[in-house]
Amino acid sequence: MKRLRMMLAGVCTVLLLGLATVGPVQAEMQGETSTATITTVNINTAGATELAAVLSNIGPSKAEAIVKYREEHGPFNRKEQLSNIKGIGESTVKKNEALIVL
Repeated sequence: MKRLRMMLAGVCTVLLLGLATVGPVQAEMQGETSTATITTVNINTAGATELAAVLSNIGPSKAEAIVKYREEHGPFNRKEQLSNIKGIGESTVKKNEALIVL
């Protein structure tokens, strides 16, 4: 019985400590206003300007290369095909994966 009480006391302590940190975090989050929006881009239809504006580490010249590749080889079937373009590596594709739609 004593062991059970000790375990319950430990669980209650952990819960109370956990709840003590939630309050201040929520208060900070409520006080902030966020204007960030997540935008996606269709790599089969977007122009170079839109590609450069949405994708990270893709400037105007790489965006033009994406459009040129698409015109020469047809639409992209997989996001990973972007790494076929000179100057765009697998890490850039992974970084932008959530932003890219087909």
